[in-house]
Amino acid sequence: PVAAMPITASSGSAAFAKARPDLDGLIKRRFFYRQAFEIYGGVAGFYTYGPPGAAVKQNLLALWRKHFVIEENLMEVDDTNIMPHDVLFTSGHVERFNDFIVKDSSDANRFWRADKLLEEVMEAKMADKACTPEQKVEYQKVHAQADAYSAEQLSQVFAQYGIKAPESGAELTPPEEFNLMFATPIGPSGMIQGYLRPETAQGIFLNFKFCLEQNNYAMPFGIAQVGKAFRNEIAPRSGLIRQREFTQAEIEYFVHPQKKAHPKFAAVGSLQLELLPSPQQLAAQPAVRMSLAEAVAAGTVANETLGFFIGRTYQFLVRAGCKAEHIRFRQHLPDEMAHYACDCWDAEIEMSLGWVECVGIADRSAYDLTVHAKATNTPLIAEEPFEVPVKVERYGLSKKAAAALGKSFKKDAKRVAGKLDEMSAEELKALKATAEAEGKASLTVSDCGGSDTFEIANELLVFEATTTIMHVEKYTPNVIEPSFGIDRILTAIYEHTYSVRAKEGDAPEEPPPKKGDKKDSTADAKPGVLAFPPEVAPYKCVVLPLDMRIVRECEYAGMRDALRATLSEQGLQYKVDESGASIGKRYARSDELGIPFAITIDEDCLKQFKADAASATATLRERDSTRQVRLPLSTIAQTVHQLCSASSLTWDELDADFAGTGADPKVAYLKQMGVEEALSAAVTALAKEKPADPMKWLSARFAAL
Repeated sequence: PVAAMPITASSGSAAFAKARPDLDGLIKRRFFYRQAFEIYGGVAGFYTYGPPGAAVKQNLLALWRKHFVIEENLMEVDDTNIMPHDVLFTSGHVERFNDFIVKDSSDANRFWRADKLLEEVMEAKMADKACTPEQKVEYQKVHAQADAYSAEQLSQVFAQYGIKAPESGAELTPPEEFNLMFATPIGPSGMIQGYLRPETAQGIFLNFKFCLEQNNYAMPFGIAQVGKAFRNEIAPRSGLIRQREFTQAEIEYFVHPQKKAHPKFAAVGSLQLELLPSPQQLAAQPAVRMSLAEAVAAGTVANETLGFFIGRTYQFLVRAGCKAEHIRFRQHLPDEMAHYACDCWDAEIEMSLGWVECVGIADRSAYDLTVHAKATNTPLIAEEPFEVPVKVERYGLSKKAAAALGKSFKKDAKRVAGKLDEMSAEELKALKATAEAEGKASLTVSDCGGSDTFEIANELLVFEATTTIMHVEKYTPNVIEPSFGIDRILTAIYEHTYSVRAKEGDAPEEPPPKKGDKKDSTADAKPGVLAFPPEVAPYKCVVLPLDMRIVRECEYAGMRDALRATLSEQGLQYKVDESGASIGKRYARSDELGIPFAITIDEDCLKQFKADAASATATLRERDSTRQVRLPLSTIAQTVHQLCSASSLTWDELDADFAGTGADPKVAYLKQMGVEEALSAAVTALAKEKPADPMKWLSARFAAL
């Protein structure tokens, strides 16, 4: 196999690359994810998420739904993974969902994705110490356009730079198109051709009509879908970055073609982002920093709705754990953009592989709804009343001619009439002229039913001009599409949150292993920390008895079970570690899993519990600072819930509130529940009012709370 190389060269990725081997060891050892079917040798491009990895992924998706579906009031659908041929033929995937493949001419079993091989060669040339500034600019330009080249252009560039098969040095075969979809027959006869869906978007377009109905026909509105997508990658590599089965989260936001302002754009307009517009790329210039408001005003970003989702995407990535200084937005080059797209930007995140595309945010115009409407003869349109009625002139078939056309062409009448309806007045007049001269005219119709040519008699081609007063505008909505590669974002989160730190001051040295003891798999590992944001962390807290003496106390089990019950009631994912390892070792274990908080039950907690269960307190430790506070055991689950949710409570605030409270549960309780603050305010107000009966006045005040 070819050695993994950066997807996009970058100077800032060196630190991530240096830490990656240790991170890989942690990920595999703690089973965040591993290659699927590993005991059978594995298959490239497939991965299995283990318990902590699956939890991180599901929490990331839950955060995505909260950030977009809930906060932006989107609708959500859940469509099928298998789609019939007609759907993907209409969308263009059957014909155009291809990558170029090149093979080793001496060994056909060795092959590469052409654009990625070209990128790797350019990166190697740029990394060469002998590379001049002029050459670097040249290589950067080629690198930027690698996936926009045609087969002929790729052949020319490969010849220009003498690119050979990496392993053998043999000549490469000419680039050929390779369709990335997995084909599958549907039904026992296999007569229905199907495919595993290459994206989740098509399921949204197919259900636009029904979602519009559920939205009471109000525009604009958005539809989201989260699910698996499948692509038969030529050369899957780099872990979760390029897989054959992966998770997408997509939004299709439908708008009026001429009304792409967004009511909430001002909320993100001031965000200062690193933008890499296409002119900068073509000139091999660095990214520019500007606000989204400036970018939209200058036309760098096409419209406010596109800009709004760029801003919201940035906020989501930072909220999920990506470092802001390692996020940029790159505009697609003119040759790279789909022919129907108005504008398209990729959110790229810098990691050990360089700058990696993780989110695509595109203005797809009305392409998808238009082609599906045409193929199925189903109107996929929206309606809005005109403020002032509009006069519309139309040139087309007369009603009498349309009826005659139906009798003449029967089952093909809709296809023929639909084609005539799409033609301009000039085209229809030219068709009529041909029919008058020759007695008939030929009309070619190409759609999902195939490509057929029909002969239409002159007497059937009767056109007329009509004028209609329109009170309602009917239009095919444009769509803004943010498409998130969840697994790629996860890779960035792992790298951006990983660090190695020295042993904590409170952690005693580990005793040497006794003879016959089972070797600890983590003994030689570096003390890694995954500083996940609490919302994304796989477990929100870990429950730790200080040592095994605590576990052996008869009251411990009841105390632990009560705590577990309250954690569950708060909807918190948690772990319990009652192993015989030292408390320092168990802190380190939970830090490796990215658990933000640890609840430690010690001797003081047990003594308090025995005397009065309500007075028991326990230690809460924060992962990143390693600071600890002592809190009432009865409210500690509620506190952790606040720290791990969108609540305004932060660790620094909690630490400040409980500094110096020691083990006094009464003071801690009064502070946490806000009683101390309420009493202080009441006493201040009492002194100001000076009522005749202070106790009655206080009773009335608190009764009103």
